[in-house]
Amino acid sequence: MAKDEIREFRLVGTRPDRPDGLDKVTGRARYGADISAPGMLWGAVVRSPHAHARIVRIDSSKAEALAGVKAVVTRADFPTGLTGEDWNLQENTMAGEKALYDGHAVAAVAATSALRAQEAARLIEVEYEVLPHVIDVDDAIRPDAPVIREGAADATVPEGMPPNVVRYIDFGRGDIEAGFAEADLVMERSYKTEATHQGYIEPHACLGQLGEDGKGEMWVCTQGQWFIRRMCTAVLGLETSQLRVTPSEIGGGFGGKTTIFMEPLSLALSRKAGGRPVKIVMSRSEVLRATGPTASASMDVKIGMKKDGTLTAARAEFRMQGGAFPGAPVDMALYCAFAPYKLPAVQHIGYDVLANRPKCAAYRAPGSPMGAFAVESLLDEMCRELDLDPLEMRLKNAVNTGDTSSYGPKFGTIGLIETLEATRAHPNLSAPLGPNQGRGIATGYWFNHNGETSVSMALSEDGTVQVSIGTPDIGGSRASIALMTAETLGIPYEDVRVNVVETGALGVNEPTHGSRATFACGKAAVEAARQAIGEMCRRAASEWGIDPEAVEWMNGAAQPAGPNAGEFPPMTIAEIAGKMGSTGGPISGHHESVPDGVGASFGCHVVDVEVDPETGRTTILRYLVVQDAGRAIHPSYVEGQYQGGAVQGIGWALNEAYIYGEDGRLQNSVFLDYRVPVASDLPMIDTEIVEVPNPGHPFGVRGVGETGITPPLPAIANAIHQATGARLRQLPMSPPRVLAAIGEARQG
Repeated sequence: MAKDEIREFRLVGTRPDRPDGLDKVTGRARYGADISAPGMLWGAVVRSPHAHARIVRIDSSKAEALAGVKAVVTRADFPTGLTGEDWNLQENTMAGEKALYDGHAVAAVAATSALRAQEAARLIEVEYEVLPHVIDVDDAIRPDAPVIREGAADATVPEGMPPNVVRYIDFGRGDIEAGFAEADLVMERSYKTEATHQGYIEPHACLGQLGEDGKGEMWVCTQGQWFIRRMCTAVLGLETSQLRVTPSEIGGGFGGKTTIFMEPLSLALSRKAGGRPVKIVMSRSEVLRATGPTASASMDVKIGMKKDGTLTAARAEFRMQGGAFPGAPVDMALYCAFAPYKLPAVQHIGYDVLANRPKCAAYRAPGSPMGAFAVESLLDEMCRELDLDPLEMRLKNAVNTGDTSSYGPKFGTIGLIETLEATRAHPNLSAPLGPNQGRGIATGYWFNHNGETSVSMALSEDGTVQVSIGTPDIGGSRASIALMTAETLGIPYEDVRVNVVETGALGVNEPTHGSRATFACGKAAVEAARQAIGEMCRRAASEWGIDPEAVEWMNGAAQPAGPNAGEFPPMTIAEIAGKMGSTGGPISGHHESVPDGVGASFGCHVVDVEVDPETGRTTILRYLVVQDAGRAIHPSYVEGQYQGGAVQGIGWALNEAYIYGEDGRLQNSVFLDYRVPVASDLPMIDTEIVEVPNPGHPFGVRGVGETGITPPLPAIANAIHQATGARLRQLPMSPPRVLAAIGEARQG
């Protein structure tokens, strides 16, 4: 660790209890499904049983005649004329002319009870004309593939491409062919990953109320209440300021709760039901069938390497489907794929492809895990071919501060080399391996995000502080922001309360996504605290009769900056707060910005596995996550992010996948069949926090939430190869697939 560069702090870097912990362990915390209101109705959604079908007729008369039914809505109840992403959101919320995937909403009903709403939904008759469908991304770009949406391609797509290609990407630098000619070994391989869901435990839930005057309220489990407000008002044709959105506590999101699915339906039903609030809670099957998983991918990668391990050139061609709508994270996958390495020549080509699947959503470092699976697997294969140490090869080619990234921008202060060196020094790398056991290494990257941010800090009469933020707390951000605020003000951690507020209380905030919350919101909170400190120093200066410039803030109090300023005892924050009503009024601080100075994040994972040669079952024996946090504000939460990303990556690598039947219907729409890792599948996950401070943040923070899911896919594939001699290039690496690969490897 670069601890010689780390300043010592009073609170930052400690591990206090989380401020919302008691509420959550006692059941006092209110999640999306916990919200209720007087006169509340329940909503239920009618969903298409077909992967692709024209909607011929909808007859809701039987449902409307049922006692207790107060409203039914279809696409006819939504405004027309939307374009671009607003149209995509509206179409995904409620199908128009066609149902585009199994689970696509075609109607919704509100009734006086949940059971009555479900009964009414079953009475709505929908006549379909079933159309040909396509599920696989490679099948979707074949010349004879069913066309999902005519004219959906944007201006980037050259003429003559298959109609399901809606976006095309091509960028790079250097002489790619000369780079390959310079190499001693050039290898090219193809890889595939399947779509996986974020797997949050709490299903989507909301309560919406909308009157005929266009004014509405919404209570919803979300990662970003301003995004929900903007999307819902766009889809329903409302004025943005007339909808107030309050976030509940959130039981997991991982990117999947940054967009809308059924939320506008609650508002549309409410408006049609005379303004009565309508509550909708998804079932697990609805979550898996109709909310956004990540994309599936088909990838070709070609890399050139010298005998000493020096990389000379690389090329990637990625095809990703984001469901029946544009938006697959193929661009971000390409940005991240080669980012850890210095490359004199590199080319990236990407295709965003439509398929008859749900509209994809973000999932923890969107695109990066797929790109890493392809690139890091091929690098490992090349190291074995040239008899090179895979960790030393990565160190040899690792990017450093000031290097130009593979996708264009120059890196600021980064910690990849320190991360790899910390990995090399960890005892897990020297642990002995037995029969049928193997060790895999892989790196991962995420560029991190900033985003619109608004924070307010208010001083209470007793000297304690309340901080209002707009980023829902998913991974402990309340504690981290309280630590940074308390550190800045010089007061106890317990004297700061952090509140996640609704859309009417602050300026616009982007969601908690892209590993931005602790960085962006924390930076804004520090600036708001500094603004309040400036005002408190002015109040003290006024009372002492000296210039404000002669007052400084130390250890939670204003004091003269030096002997020339006069002899006055320090005036504590509590003393200033106690009389602020008579010295000028309330004291607060505010900060609004799109903060600059985001710090890129790199990680390295090492996994030891044992593979049963008779069954193909892979057991994780040891797992190590090493990652640069910049500065770990609350180390326990940083470790939790590292471990959580690794666990989700393990599931993605070994078990998780969307499985569709020949009819295009999802076959594993409950957790009994969609297999996420449980405690018995996992060892204790070791973590090593590297701290190379990010100079763009007052405490050196760089986001940590995304990078941890990126290396597990290739690290496990590399470990399985060492254990068995079988190289798997398609996910998930389930027992049948591993067993088949072992058989092929034995046959030579």
